[in-house]
Amino acid sequence: MTTRVRPVAARRGGPHDDAAPVVAILMSDVEPAVRLNAALEARGVQTVTISPMDDVRGDLRRASPDMVVLTGALLDPANVALVRQQLWDIVPVVGFTDVSDAGTHDRLRELGYAETWAKPIVVDDVVDNIMRRLDRLRLAQMTGLIGESEAIREVLVKIEQIAPVSSTVLIEGESGSGKELVARSIHRLSPRRAKPFIAVNVGALPESLLESELFGHEKGAFTGASERRLGRFELADTGTLFLDEIGEIPGSTQVKLLRVLEEHEVTRVGGVQTIPIDVRVVAATNRPLREHVEEGGFRADLFYRLNVLRIYLPPLRERKDDIPLLVRRFVSEFSTRHDRPFHGIAADAMALLIEYPWPGNVRELRNLVESMVVLAPGREITADDIPRAIRDGGGRRLLPVHIGPLVRDSERAQGREFEFIVRSLVELKLQVEELRRRMDVEGRASSSTWVSDARASNGGVPLLGDVTPPHGLVRGIEPRDDSVAATVITLGPGMTMSEIERIAILAALRDSAGNRRKAAEVLGIGERTLYRKLREYDGELGTPDVENDVEGGTP
Repeated sequence: MTTRVRPVAARRGGPHDDAAPVVAILMSDVEPAVRLNAALEARGVQTVTISPMDDVRGDLRRASPDMVVLTGALLDPANVALVRQQLWDIVPVVGFTDVSDAGTHDRLRELGYAETWAKPIVVDDVVDNIMRRLDRLRLAQMTGLIGESEAIREVLVKIEQIAPVSSTVLIEGESGSGKELVARSIHRLSPRRAKPFIAVNVGALPESLLESELFGHEKGAFTGASERRLGRFELADTGTLFLDEIGEIPGSTQVKLLRVLEEHEVTRVGGVQTIPIDVRVVAATNRPLREHVEEGGFRADLFYRLNVLRIYLPPLRERKDDIPLLVRRFVSEFSTRHDRPFHGIAADAMALLIEYPWPGNVRELRNLVESMVVLAPGREITADDIPRAIRDGGGRRLLPVHIGPLVRDSERAQGREFEFIVRSLVELKLQVEELRRRMDVEGRASSSTWVSDARASNGGVPLLGDVTPPHGLVRGIEPRDDSVAATVITLGPGMTMSEIERIAILAALRDSAGNRRKAAEVLGIGERTLYRKLREYDGELGTPDVENDVEGGTP
């Protein structure tokens, strides 16, 4: 069968290249392949038809398609190998299957197929799905934001909606999540794309130089100002100015920044003349800016001026489905850059990467993948090749609950910082109580020996109460749904540490479905301590199934 291949150079251009996407169709099953080919061409998609009897991989390399469609034999080993290769080449593969049950569909998705349809296919439905996927691929290529999760799709849609206008934009997201990439994407898709894009990390500039950097200064304005200098606003005129870490800007500069945004003109430090500017401002913060406002560290009027359009960029742990795609993209990038062959990543190793919480977000993942490519052992990467910090899951996790805001008059405290404080207080209280109990039971001398042993076994840092009881000593229980604390904890003024402790423990227990070992691990306390506490909450959980006291019980 003749293969129709369009030259690769004909469709690869800049981010605003209007060349039609290319879809490669393998003619394993001729009838649906022909119908799909005609329908795609009618929608303006350029197609490449390839016979499975030809050099399929060679034809695909020459065609460099945006998507591959397999029309049959999806479980054939050759096709499975082809799918895996296309995954590393960042090309989605979809296919038609003769089996319509959910189990087969799930298995095909696990093998790497982006989507499958049971025969006989409804051509219009298939084409609509393919067109949506091609649109997302085009937008991902234009922005550099990689992901198929619903969270990242929402970000891409917002970027496309926001880009054509000139309103200010506020991007919120943790460090390393890609806020500057979002800002550059907005500029790249906007009518200002041919104009300057100027990025400033205001948190990295000393307060004494910040105003000069932003607004410029005149000669002699201050000691060392030997010549006039244009500020970032003037340099970004007619383009886009990206202000990163906007929450760190000092109060005196906030007033001047607000005036610039309102009046669309700047006055250089030491100058008297106002200079009109036409700049779109995109600001970013790694902490919700409203919290800064409520704490009194950021002007409310400036916040509302910046928060005209808002984009929330989710952390990597909230879009775990995107991790394999990001890993493959980074592997492809760094293998080419460093001219290093890469033999793939085993399923157990990829599972570790997916489960790791990635506190450094995409930046941390990108750096890890680069090190894996450079230091690749000449074979497939296995779980043992993953750094220990990743294998261990990054240490202790936070409580598996969201702690609601603490409200006292106009003061509010919420977020991960508050959760960390409460968790630390609860853990400290439990550890102190455990130490006191052991001292009462064993005496001060034996307790000192125990503390020394604990310190020695934990690198010099004692983990009080972290003692595992004999296996099988305590049987699991299922807490009653109507008696265990909800997964949203609201702490009010006047609550005692004992009340906070009880709520946190019961919430962790319910979140772990009654698994005491898991609850103790999440809380960062010993199982003995947890068992003792549960006895105190006997009336709320029902009678625990504990035959003997932990100190004197036997397996």
